[in-house]
Amino acid sequence: MVAATDSDKLAEANGPAAPPSAGPPSERRGSLTLGLDPALASEEDAAVLAKMGYKQELRRNFSMVEVFGIAFAIMGLLPSIASTLSFSIPAGPVGLVWGWFLASMFIFVVGLAMADLGSSMPTSGGLYYWTHYYASPKWRNMLSFIVGYSNTLGLVGGLCSIDYGFALQFLSVIVIARDGNWTPTNGEIYATFLATVVCHGVIASTMAKVMGKLQTVFVVMNFVLIFATIIALPIGAKDSRNSASYIFTHVENLTTWPSGWAFMLSWLSPIWTIGGFDSAVHISEEAANAVKAVPFGILFSIGSCWLFGWICCIVIAACMSQDLEHILGSPFGQPMAQIYYDALGKNGALGFMSLLMIVQFLMGVSILVAASRQSWAFSRDGALPFSSFFRPISKKFGYIPVRTTIGCAVLAAVLGLLCLIAPAAAAALFSLAVAGNNLAWGTPIFCRVVWGQKKFSPGPIYTGKLSVPIAWLAVLFLIFGTLLAMFPSGGPNPTSETMNYTCVINSAVWGGALLYYAVDARKWFRGPQITIDLDQLTEAQEQALRDEGVKIEGEGAKAVVGGRGGSTASNVPVESDLGVSGEESKK
Repeated sequence: MVAATDSDKLAEANGPAAPPSAGPPSERRGSLTLGLDPALASEEDAAVLAKMGYKQELRRNFSMVEVFGIAFAIMGLLPSIASTLSFSIPAGPVGLVWGWFLASMFIFVVGLAMADLGSSMPTSGGLYYWTHYYASPKWRNMLSFIVGYSNTLGLVGGLCSIDYGFALQFLSVIVIARDGNWTPTNGEIYATFLATVVCHGVIASTMAKVMGKLQTVFVVMNFVLIFATIIALPIGAKDSRNSASYIFTHVENLTTWPSGWAFMLSWLSPIWTIGGFDSAVHISEEAANAVKAVPFGILFSIGSCWLFGWICCIVIAACMSQDLEHILGSPFGQPMAQIYYDALGKNGALGFMSLLMIVQFLMGVSILVAASRQSWAFSRDGALPFSSFFRPISKKFGYIPVRTTIGCAVLAAVLGLLCLIAPAAAAALFSLAVAGNNLAWGTPIFCRVVWGQKKFSPGPIYTGKLSVPIAWLAVLFLIFGTLLAMFPSGGPNPTSETMNYTCVINSAVWGGALLYYAVDARKWFRGPQITIDLDQLTEAQEQALRDEGVKIEGEGAKAVVGGRGGSTASNVPVESDLGVSGEESKK
């Protein structure tokens, strides 16, 4: 099967990518990148992708810095900290400061394990592709299917939680302006959320040509907010700043859990915040020099959030009121709004919350881009419902998957209806992003060290002898993080209002994917499909694919992956608008 193909064997059969001047076309007939549009990618990047069975279809607009930018922009450091203070403040300053530091350290370990995989095989569907590549033949199809759905819905859940957080921050500005004399209804919160999702769908669909450049702008906006906050808050709270002893050693417990477990629950803030690093993987087919850009994007985004997030948490702990219950129960609806208000007054709080919500809005644009690329990659391999509809690339809008972009926005709007039920149900949007993505990140790492270590071929960025221990530590932490996300944050014996519905939401996702696979998908899903132009293969290349279970037969050289017909490049449409064209319209 394609995902189980030994990339070294295929690379050996393919040979090094020939430069345009290296002999006549007849001598270069065997190149898997023959016919590449130079406007899309370099020959080297396309060759790396071709070794995984995929044709270059997206334009590589993202530089290494911009790959870092999209991951860092999705994390939206200070807005994310603000959105998750309800997890960290109940444990007091120790939970806020040291919970951030320790959890971030383990998240960096996960990033190291994923960087190894991303440098080795950078593709938009990386997580489910790696799972299929490394897993046991007995389990690879099922595990790849579940990981693909968990990652797709986890990313859409991330969009929901970011846009829901934006809606709350936007409305908190109105509440501050009205001196706390107005409280938004669930319907007003959802209406704001829905308008935000629509705006993000329009931006992500129409601004593809400058999306890479926008990430740099988003990063600059993030750092403007960070530095403005760490300068302004201590100045505003100069007469009431807390001591170093309070910041680094004071323990509170506003939950009914034991203090130690309340501290562990504070880890949910960094776990949710530093959760967008896999976007570097999903954007890899649009990244120049992806074998280096992807791992650097992962590691630099996590490292930056680890350092600057810790500084922000120290500043917040130094400047916040010691009446933590008042902060959590703020009439403004946002603990961070209360912290700004106490230190800077009404006008200062309005200014900073306005900047905060702008950065939060920009986060939503970036995560929708990442979610749409993962969804497109999954539809390319025929795994999503209506894959043939979502599969085409839009040339008119800049060689991007417009349909999956719109589809992810629509799904987010539907999931956001949880806002209308209760705050506890809306909080499940946060946990969907945590638990769903943790499963998707951990499974390919686990499959690699258990079944596929002999097949692993390191890329330019590699952790060497520490790679396997790092991978096991990453898996253990992700299991712990998934379980942590399912605990009620207030304490045991929760009510319907304080219940954590993560177990319900994610059981529906994982159970639904398993049921779909058992009832129907097991009959046709065979993992990643070949999209390279197979009629350009040499006999040696065809044999390399056959050795891995890929049958190449008939006129037009169609690939049958595990018994299922896969589209060749000649059958893959690139549309000039949103309509279906060519062979695809007949399917």
